[in-house]
Amino acid sequence: MALSPAPMAPRFRSGAGRLCLDFMRTLRLRGMEGATEELPTPEALAAWVAQLGPYPAGVAVPVPTQDVLRQARQLREAVYALLVAARGDSGPGGCPPGDRALLNQAAAVAPPVPVLDEGGLVTYTAADPVRAVLSDVARDALDLVTSAMLARVRACAGPRCAAWFLDTSRPGNRRWCSMDTCGNQSKKSTWRTKHGSPDVN
Repeated sequence: MALSPAPMAPRFRSGAGRLCLDFMRTLRLRGMEGATEELPTPEALAAWVAQLGPYPAGVAVPVPTQDVLRQARQLREAVYALLVAARGDSGPGGCPPGDRALLNQAAAVAPPVPVLDEGGLVTYTAADPVRAVLSDVARDALDLVTSAMLARVRACAGPRCAAWFLDTSRPGNRRWCSMDTCGNQSKKSTWRTKHGSPDVN
């Protein structure tokens, strides 16, 4: 079985505040022109698991099959459908039956198992590292939509960003997925508009 080593540098966006929201971000610019699939190959999925999963740094993650990649993308869209429903008037119960079945099926797989070693360090292991992390994604989504934290899920206010994130700020008025990207871009745009400066790339 082919192995995908952990990336030397972060390849995928993280920091959404929940694993399921980070997984949703693998479809960049969802619903916009120029939307990009960040999981085009099984190798990309293995790299995402290596970067955002709980496994020790440097551990090689087996490259999944094309069928597992297809299931992962379906799960991602099911997570999105669940969150859209949960944030709407219908609540989590409004999740389409097919998406609910996909989420429940993924959540039923054993998640990564914590193991305490002789040095007191906890590491995680799984017979199928990719499916185990997909189980974590599904479980995280189900937990999020049935918790009070659902009210803190936001869509980034950036005009060229479709990322969702969990607002953990004390006042609960965070607008951007990241101040380093969308937040700074917005501030620069506001400054240019206010001062009449040309937009320089």
